[in-house]
Amino acid sequence: MSKKILIIDDEKPIRNTLKEILEYEKYQVFEAENGKEGIDKIKDQAFDLVMCDIKMPMMDGIEVLERAQILKPELPFIMISGHATVDTAVEALKKGAFDFISKPLDLNRILVTLRNAFDKNALMKETKVLRKKIVKKGGVEIIGTSKAITEIKAMIEKVAPTDARVLITGGNGCGKELVAKQLHLQSNRKDKPFIEVNCAAIPSELIESELFGHEKGAFTSAVKTRAGKFEQAQGGTIFLDEIGDMSASAQAKVLRALQENKITRVGGDKEIKVDVRVLAATNKNLKQEIADSKFREDLYHRLSVILIHVPDLNDRRDDIAELVEHFLQLVSKEYGNAAKKIDQKAIDALTKHNWTGNIRELRNTIERLIILGSDPIQEKDVKAFVTG
Repeated sequence: MSKKILIIDDEKPIRNTLKEILEYEKYQVFEAENGKEGIDKIKDQAFDLVMCDIKMPMMDGIEVLERAQILKPELPFIMISGHATVDTAVEALKKGAFDFISKPLDLNRILVTLRNAFDKNALMKETKVLRKKIVKKGGVEIIGTSKAITEIKAMIEKVAPTDARVLITGGNGCGKELVAKQLHLQSNRKDKPFIEVNCAAIPSELIESELFGHEKGAFTSAVKTRAGKFEQAQGGTIFLDEIGDMSASAQAKVLRALQENKITRVGGDKEIKVDVRVLAATNKNLKQEIADSKFREDLYHRLSVILIHVPDLNDRRDDIAELVEHFLQLVSKEYGNAAKKIDQKAIDALTKHNWTGNIRELRNTIERLIILGSDPIQEKDVKAFVTG
């Protein structure tokens, strides 16, 4: 199928010339005589590339480019202008244009630029597919096709490439850590460290040292200088799990780190610049914690640029059958055995169970059924070995 190209230019002769050239090369050509009409067509139709004039009435080409980047960020743009300056070209490229062509238009330049743009776009799409495959192989795939999980996956895909801070909420064992790992793996920081900190598991008197490090002699057991988790995550992502359990003094220091991108080790006075993306998670209602003066409101607003709520397993029962099959394969592989089969009545019984422990409980249950249940796993096995 031939590529679809949209030409946005207020000069009809230019549109006609380009249309004639491109149709001769077997492209499908669409036209818009101003920026507003161009944006409307980009909203309503799928194009493979846009050629856009810069100097136009009503809406200039740079504004069209900016709006299109929001609507369809992967759509290649080639900017054209008869009033070209180096500054204009640089601005267009910084805004996301693939290339810039000056008028009068040169046929060979146009065709070479189009070919390069399509090659680059194809490469970007292939990279995206490969990245998804790598993410799945990483063992941290989010399993499920329910409406809630589909929306979470779409949100991750949109938010991951940015450096926006994300606050992930949900009950214990519902998969908040998986969401954080996916945000890292689909980000531009994926080749840098992903550092996890369970704020609930670290005593309050040690949390600051854990996060920010300490200097030798800062306290009795500080026999040598130690870098904290923020430094270890340099260039990458730090995941603050169960942040609702963090002490007040640690909250203040985390807030400063977010505001200034600097930390100070315990017992030190030297400021250390850090470049980390901060993801946080909690099973607590932080707004209630704020009302009870247990959590800083300013820190909450710093952390919750994007909010992602992960539903309990009981609220996404449509995913249970798929999760059961996934854990049967995963756990059997860990034990070095062929995966057991499971009959439909057993799946139905698991689907109806009250999963107060969420996905963590389901995984443990499947492991128990693999060890103790028959093959194939039957409804009687579920009744015998599923607790609660």
